[in-house]
Amino acid sequence: MVLYFTGTGNSRYLARRIAKGLEMPLYDLNACIKAGDTAPVQTGRDVVLVTPTYAWRIPRVVSEWLGKTELTGAERIWFVMDCGSEIGNAAGYNRQLAAQKQLQYMGTAQIIMPENYIAMFNAPQKEQAKSIVEQAEPALQKVLTQLRAGQEFPPPSETLYDRLMSGPVNPVFYRFFVKADAFRATDACIGCGKCVELCPLNNIHLENGRPVWGRNCTHCMACICYCPKEAIEYGKKSRGKPRYHFEALEKSRTYEEKRKNDDGKK
Repeated sequence: MVLYFTGTGNSRYLARRIAKGLEMPLYDLNACIKAGDTAPVQTGRDVVLVTPTYAWRIPRVVSEWLGKTELTGAERIWFVMDCGSEIGNAAGYNRQLAAQKQLQYMGTAQIIMPENYIAMFNAPQKEQAKSIVEQAEPALQKVLTQLRAGQEFPPPSETLYDRLMSGPVNPVFYRFFVKADAFRATDACIGCGKCVELCPLNNIHLENGRPVWGRNCTHCMACICYCPKEAIEYGKKSRGKPRYHFEALEKSRTYEEKRKNDDGKK
């Protein structure tokens, strides 16, 4: 089974491609986490977990969900992490998580995808985002080849910087930066509730037709990047920055149809 969590669609896209290429069922963790559903999941022997990279590890909300949820029948687990630049030493923590779940750790793969973290960085313009997705194709195909063969992903390089970022920096980053305090709706807000619908932690509600944020935020950027009117800002840090979500790329170009060879034929 392919499990995925996503903020603005990158991980969902990769998970769908992997599930199709392996002919495996797909399981949406966003819906489970939003519903507080930690009931056992019948996964079968092999599990592929696809997630974005938050503070140089898999999202904390995902590791917490996995800690509470039994993966029935699971024996082996692969981790596929997309990121804007790097995953640090996430592999070391994924190995620990696999051990806690009494699963055979089959490695961690990194795939570079368009940046979405506009609370700190710049998201790419649409044409640049398309190019980044196209450039990710060889890495995705390599992952598919290794998964089909049941091979362990080769261990990624690990430097002192990687250990620092995924280690001491990760909890500090969550404590001081992962907050919803700076989110606000501008006068462009139409009160559609899209942000409320997409928030995986139920951290947003409408008051008098305007979104209000609570304290339980994971900085997935779904609210700000999917807003149809671009009516949400993150303090001054998001002003003037393009919003990114993968579905906007699909509207202008269907990647599945553009490929000369179907995944299953490679």
